[in-house]
Amino acid sequence: MAKTMHVDIVSAEESIFSGEAEMVVAPGEGGELGILPEHTPLLTRIKPGTVRIRPGTDSSEEVIYVSGGMMEVQPDRVTVLADTSVRAHDLDEAKAMEAERRAKEALSNRSSAMEFAKAQAELAEAAAQLAAIRKLRQRR
Repeated sequence: MAKTMHVDIVSAEESIFSGEAEMVVAPGEGGELGILPEHTPLLTRIKPGTVRIRPGTDSSEEVIYVSGGMMEVQPDRVTVLADTSVRAHDLDEAKAMEAERRAKEALSNRSSAMEFAKAQAELAEAAAQLAAIRKLRQRR
C-alpha cells in the first residue's frame, strides 16, 4: 500500500476537502508544488489556480480551484487555507468569461493605480478559473 498523508482544503465558507492522498499539486507563487508524504515542512502562499489531489484510493483525482491563500505542509499533513475554493466541476465557465471580460475592460479604462491593481487581480482570478475548467475538460 502506498504512503498517504492527510489533506484539508478549507476556505472562509466551508471545508471543501478532507481525506487521505498520495500526492498534492498546488499553485505556489514560484510555480507548481508537488507534495508527497514525508515532505519537508513548508509554509507558502499560493496563487489562484488548481489544487490537484491524488487520493490514496483508486478513485479519480480531485481538482479544486483556489483563488489564493496559504498552504502548510507537514510530513503527514497538508493544509490549504484558501481565500475561496470551489470544486473544478462546479465552476461556471460563462461567469468566469464574463468576469475576465469585465476585468480586461477595467484595465483599459483605469483611472488610478488602485483600480489597475484590482483589475489585474480580478483578471488573474478569472484566467485561473478558466484554466481549471479547461484542465478538467481535458481529463474527461
